[in-house]
Amino acid sequence: MFAPLTLLLPLLALASAQSWTTLPGSLYCSSEAWGSCASADWPQSNVGSPIKPQAPDAELQAMIAEVDPRRVQDIITTLTNFGTRHTLSNQTDPVRGIGAARDWILKEMQSFAQASNGNMEVGLDSYIQGITDTISFPVNISNVVATLKGSSDSNRTYVVTGHYDSRRIDIMDYTNDAPGSDDDASGVAVVMELARICATRRPAATMIFAAVAAEEQDLYGSNHLAQKLKNASVNVEGNWNNDIVGTGSSSPFFPVNNYTIRLFGASYAYPASTLLNSTELASELQEIGIIGGENDSPARNLGRFIAEIAAGASKEVNMQVALIYRPDRYLRGGDHESFLAQGFPAVRFTEATEDFAHQHQDPRVQNGTVYGDLLEFVDFEYTARVARVNLASMWSAANAPAMPLNVSISTLIGFPAASESTPLYELSNDSQFNWNIDNDPLVASYELLWRPAGALQWTHALNVGNVGTVTVNLSKDDVQFGVRAVGKNGMKSPAVFPLPDGEV
Repeated sequence: MFAPLTLLLPLLALASAQSWTTLPGSLYCSSEAWGSCASADWPQSNVGSPIKPQAPDAELQAMIAEVDPRRVQDIITTLTNFGTRHTLSNQTDPVRGIGAARDWILKEMQSFAQASNGNMEVGLDSYIQGITDTISFPVNISNVVATLKGSSDSNRTYVVTGHYDSRRIDIMDYTNDAPGSDDDASGVAVVMELARICATRRPAATMIFAAVAAEEQDLYGSNHLAQKLKNASVNVEGNWNNDIVGTGSSSPFFPVNNYTIRLFGASYAYPASTLLNSTELASELQEIGIIGGENDSPARNLGRFIAEIAAGASKEVNMQVALIYRPDRYLRGGDHESFLAQGFPAVRFTEATEDFAHQHQDPRVQNGTVYGDLLEFVDFEYTARVARVNLASMWSAANAPAMPLNVSISTLIGFPAASESTPLYELSNDSQFNWNIDNDPLVASYELLWRPAGALQWTHALNVGNVGTVTVNLSKDDVQFGVRAVGKNGMKSPAVFPLPDGEV
């Protein structure tokens, strides 16, 4: 006995409606919430393989293991004990004020350099800042800078920063205590630990370790350093800025916070570059908007690089990196913006959840609540984990090849015909990429990366060899692309987003 066709048709239609969601290319997962489907496989492609974050080599594993929470504690404690490190505080008192902090950091950095066999130079980057809204009298501003020269590509440079000045609620109060244990003695501890550990090694590219001043007053120290590097035509391929990295245990006390560090990366739109006039800037941003590149700025691709390195070294760093598509916390800022303004890729590390009772506060007990950026609220183990993430990613970048130059995407291949004589091969949905092949002795090959347009991180990589062009059967309409260099040591550069040819 067969069922009437009139009864079968609705059942067949229902089965068809349900089954298509399991076909290759589906965006839906029955077992996961909408927007969280990790197994979704749109678009369908056989280009490349899923990316597996690279584990650190033996040397890097040994370096990461050298990060010492006890030294982190000693650095933060010493800086806190200077009482105040306000930019306008005393610069000649040997035990209190920003001058005492500066001199101690300088002495410590110089002691690290003694183990460098002459490869690390330490000094002050100083100038006199005139009166402004946040500077009530002319004042000497000094960054403490340690430079470890690269062995084979010394002009390519990576900079790690943390600011050693502090503040109270009243930004102009430079006499009373401003401990600044978390903001930002913790960041300076990261900088100093990296300097100590790297001093005995020789990276391929140059590494700069800078404790900068006057961040709280308006980024004066970092702005002076970034401008100085730009004026000297230094090729800064990344700034790792550490600001408020002292604890993962702030309210709401989620356990994962203790093993999470936020990483903020700016889009192309911020900050408005000081290197372009308003017409050039508007034209550049419009072009980025047209091609959908707003999430592929150099800063965000640096952030992706750091997150991937941390994932590959998760057992060693014991920390995860939470990428955030924003230049900084909401309506706030930091020293990385000084580097962004000079056209350098720059990102900011900040603890997972800030506690505003212990930031920019006058130390006090009020209605039973302890206020103030005090030593007791810093988790030295957490800060050490942040230092390990910085070390793993910065060392990897400094020993990988430089980022590829002039990366472009063809505006002929994979577009509608321009005329009846347009070759058939141009009428595909292929995408073609080109970049410069330099005589970089570190380069072994290049990789084409891609990810679905809505994905946070690169998902696939195709090693194309040591060539300067590749064409793939994957539509530029559906995914984001990048190109990175692969070193003979296996280390990889941050990716470069391709611009339309003729515009790079």
